[in-house]
Amino acid sequence: MGQFTPEYFWKDEMIRPETESELAEAIASAKGPLNIRGGGTRGLARAGNVLTAAGLSGVALYEPGALTLVAGAGTPVAEIDALLAAEGQRLAFEPMDHRGLLGTSGEPTLGGVVAANISGPRRVQTGACRDFLLGVRFVDGLGQIIKNGGRVMKNVTGYDLVKLMAGSFGTLGVLTEVSFKVLPVPEARAVVLIEGLDVAAAVAAMSDALGSPFDVTGAAHTTAGLDGHPVTMIRLEGFEKSVTYRAGRLRDLLAIYGDIAIETDPDRSLAGWAWVRDVEPFHDQDGDVWRISCKPSDAPSLSARLEADGLLFDWGGGLIWALLPEGTDARARIGAFAGHATLVRASEATKSDLGVFQPQSPEIALLEQGLRNRFDPRGILNPGLMG
Repeated sequence: MGQFTPEYFWKDEMIRPETESELAEAIASAKGPLNIRGGGTRGLARAGNVLTAAGLSGVALYEPGALTLVAGAGTPVAEIDALLAAEGQRLAFEPMDHRGLLGTSGEPTLGGVVAANISGPRRVQTGACRDFLLGVRFVDGLGQIIKNGGRVMKNVTGYDLVKLMAGSFGTLGVLTEVSFKVLPVPEARAVVLIEGLDVAAAVAAMSDALGSPFDVTGAAHTTAGLDGHPVTMIRLEGFEKSVTYRAGRLRDLLAIYGDIAIETDPDRSLAGWAWVRDVEPFHDQDGDVWRISCKPSDAPSLSARLEADGLLFDWGGGLIWALLPEGTDARARIGAFAGHATLVRASEATKSDLGVFQPQSPEIALLEQGLRNRFDPRGILNPGLMG
């Protein structure tokens, strides 16, 4: 490697490599902790020099016929969305944009999406971000460049680094390039709407819908919709005739839960699911925001124990977004449960006091530490972020 020089720095001392080799040199020559950042939209401030992968941007390969995309980790998601849309394709896992919820700026990047395994409402049908990853390139804590996977789905022996990097939040390595499988945009969509259900009935209705043969691609419930009343949303996508048929059958199936409406306007449907995906009910609302992953059947009892100021359920009840008074410990209110609670929005003091991520069991903590010792033996990549 050559000499690490000041031109890698922004005027505010942010380290901004423009190539993978520069990133490797920056990490190898680091004398202390590094705060790894993508587009800066998540607000996860850590001690140490800020190192951003935003300069590692650009599409290296896009083959619409093969449903394959390869791009730098710093590539803005908006740029990818526009490129795919021009070919009638999309990122199927529907990644959330955190800016409205957290009041941050910047641009969401592909690397940031992968590092946090950000997955939206369509996860109930297509899977998570990690399920569409074909390959990754990254730099570990020693400055070594590592590649895993490729441009086709396949099983590998040893570490499945593609899956391992998704959700590691930069603690095992800094992503430089990611490869994705993409999917076509559906021809039509419809949303089955049920108003006025309590949480238990809404979870039951969503469970019935997801357990049906009608290929539901979204199931969400809010205790206070745009008109202030509870509303349950079931999404269907595909060819127009198929969507129309399935929406009618689903309406019949769910008729026991009350009056049902079917929304077919594409713009209203897109806006409604962006409202769910980006947790818009809590934008500009005072209070802390918690993200709770659980068994859908546990959602009614967990939400009751939360005594939240606002609730939004996604993934058929498997994901609860809760708005709580500032400084409130959601984990203490819930108690032991099969899942995890993450503090998404709060003051730095509250994050420090309560911790952002769910404390791990001793067995899992030992496994995680072993992985960090392997990939970041100096402990310089986002130290302390995940426990």
